[in-house]
Amino acid sequence: MASISAPASDLSGDDLAMVGLRPLMAHTSGRSDISIGLIDGPIAVDHPDLASENIHVLPGQVAGACADDSSSACGHGTFIAGILLAKRGSAAPAICPGCTLLVRPIFTEAIPDGEVIPGATAEELADAIVAVIDAGARIVNLSLAFQGPSSNGGRSLALALDHALKRGVLVVAAAGN
Repeated sequence: MASISAPASDLSGDDLAMVGLRPLMAHTSGRSDISIGLIDGPIAVDHPDLASENIHVLPGQVAGACADDSSSACGHGTFIAGILLAKRGSAAPAICPGCTLLVRPIFTEAIPDGEVIPGATAEELADAIVAVIDAGARIVNLSLAFQGPSSNGGRSLALALDHALKRGVLVVAAAGN
């Protein structure tokens, strides 16, 4: 099963305090009416540290649940789901375990032609952004990167981000891995 916990030294109480999460975590665990769109790899929906009753997998070209818990796409998707939705008593307590997670994977578990990192096109990302927003996401989490150019990718992404803006959806993107 994919691991969602980081080494204990990475999650000490001092680390949580250093980034200012303790006051937030003491104040709230989130609410089910707050929906977060997770665009990543598939996740281990049955992972014991995840609040699985709050996870909804949206249809797409990539399966939402992991077929191979050891794949890098499953590991990354499950880890990010854990940051957002892991139970508070777990080794890596989440930011909002009470929130609803709308999962729309774009990274497949099967990596073609010896590639090291799963990939997706900008068009696939744009479609996933629109799908999670249309399903009710108020926040969209993007922990991903692209490795090459796309002929229509920029336009597709601009339209998807415009859609988010028009709906008042917050898009959070990782600055690096």
